[in-house]
Amino acid sequence: MALTGIQIFKLLPKTNCGKCGVPTCLAFAMNLAAGKAELSACPFVTEEARVQLAEASAPPIRPVTIGTGVTTFKVGGETVMFRHEKKFENPTAIAILITDAMSDAEITDRVNKFNKYTYERVGLKLRANAIAIKSESGDPAKFEMLVEKIAKATDGALILISNQPDILAAGLKVCADRKPLLYAATMANAEAIAKLARENSCPVAAKGASIEEVAELTSILNKAGISDIVIDSGARTVRQAFQDQIIIRGSALQKKFKPLGFPTITFPCEMAGNPMKEALIASMFVAKYAGIIVLSDLQGEVLFPLVVERLNIFTDPQRPLATTSGIYEINNPNEKSPVLITTNFSLTYFIVSGEIESSKVPSYLLVMDTEGLSVMTAWAAGKFVADLMATFVKKSGIEGKIKHRKLIIPGYSATESGGLEEGLNGWEIMVGPREGSHIPAYLRNLRD
Repeated sequence: MALTGIQIFKLLPKTNCGKCGVPTCLAFAMNLAAGKAELSACPFVTEEARVQLAEASAPPIRPVTIGTGVTTFKVGGETVMFRHEKKFENPTAIAILITDAMSDAEITDRVNKFNKYTYERVGLKLRANAIAIKSESGDPAKFEMLVEKIAKATDGALILISNQPDILAAGLKVCADRKPLLYAATMANAEAIAKLARENSCPVAAKGASIEEVAELTSILNKAGISDIVIDSGARTVRQAFQDQIIIRGSALQKKFKPLGFPTITFPCEMAGNPMKEALIASMFVAKYAGIIVLSDLQGEVLFPLVVERLNIFTDPQRPLATTSGIYEINNPNEKSPVLITTNFSLTYFIVSGEIESSKVPSYLLVMDTEGLSVMTAWAAGKFVADLMATFVKKSGIEGKIKHRKLIIPGYSATESGGLEEGLNGWEIMVGPREGSHIPAYLRNLRD
């Protein structure tokens, strides 16, 4: 049974050192009880207390790490049903399916797509996470050769798929050090798969014919010493799979039902016959509530909207993404280049900087810290106003890089131009366009 905040507080060192991220041990205890903090954040907790607090500090859905190196990803660790309550913790992983029944050309094509499709948005690199390698031939040697080929060709995390322990063992011979997810333990093979997982320190997927069977299976795996589990309810129709995701999440979070307190894996690749419908199903599971999604193939027009959706859903809705403030040089500017200013809301920055780059006009972009707010929101909140903008410009160091004294402000902050001219003595304040898409034409006209 979970401990209360006061019970947890009694087991903490009571130093109020603040190293956990909050000022007092009592506040930390309350966060632990609410599932909003991890016990590892306290550097002074005793081992005895650590054991007693393990249950209180563990999230209702166990976090599971898959893979090694830079492409390691974590699923699970969730504490809320709805994003606005707090935030979702570990983004849904996306995997591409490759089988040993495919031709060498098709296998190479899919591996190349996995390696190639990487997108940059708001300063982050977005890509698929894993390759799901499935044995369809039933031949351990053929599966081993495929796993070895893929492991050498990509750094992605691996999911080994077979219900035959000897085939999974063959794949593990060449990739055990990559800590792949073993898919799947069933009621028929649980003991053998658990043995493989223990010997190789790998996570296991538990697949049942129903949610009830999955719960029974995770209990069996737990008793066999396996705690890193990903679950598959076995549903392959959209309606049933969606319903299962909600029941699993609700059972773990609201009813504290431990046998279902694990992240999930879903297979849109087995629920649709065309990429667009598959993408639609996958988008639903990104939101509710898959830990891993396996796609039949990676197409740019499918993958990009999915990774952007994932980015949006798994960001903190109460904390906007922000870009570092400072001077950004675009298109190799010189002392005569125009100077623009904007806020440090990441989306605003990347839209504005992208439009400046496309204009081919060498420019300086001043990015001002507005606590991650967009131009209009920051202006309304009093964080992107004349006196603060003037102070930022003076301290930025831009005066040492240019000979002119002209500053272009966003059209939405035009009312601040008079105050800026007073605050920046000797500067000419120019009002730029309201929309980012109009920036290239504005800069080119300015240059001409």
